[in-house]
Amino acid sequence: MTPTDSLETLRDALREFAAAREWEQFHTPKNLAMALSGEAGEVIEHFQWLTAEQSAALPDGVRGEVALELADVLLYLVRLADVLGIDLAEAARRKLAINAERYPVEAARGRADKYDRL
Repeated sequence: MTPTDSLETLRDALREFAAAREWEQFHTPKNLAMALSGEAGEVIEHFQWLTAEQSAALPDGVRGEVALELADVLLYLVRLADVLGIDLAEAARRKLAINAERYPVEAARGRADKYDRL
């Protein structure tokens, strides 16, 4: 199974989930984008005030909670892309190619600078 197959399978499952509940009426791009942002905020809550070391060594319970929040982010992202008719895997491949040009290895290795400051 390719990543695209996985995203398409997930997209189809989300379509069915929403349709069974007649939620398409609520799944506008605006609402989905807002929900996505809210879920991303819930991910951030788990890391707020932690040191870099603490954030890399989450206790199992917290790690499980983060996993579910990340799943929420992914689900809303896939649903938003579907509603907008965006092929998420293709968009990601395109963006990766753009970033490869913006951040050439020889200029960006070991640096966290934005591309216009390399």
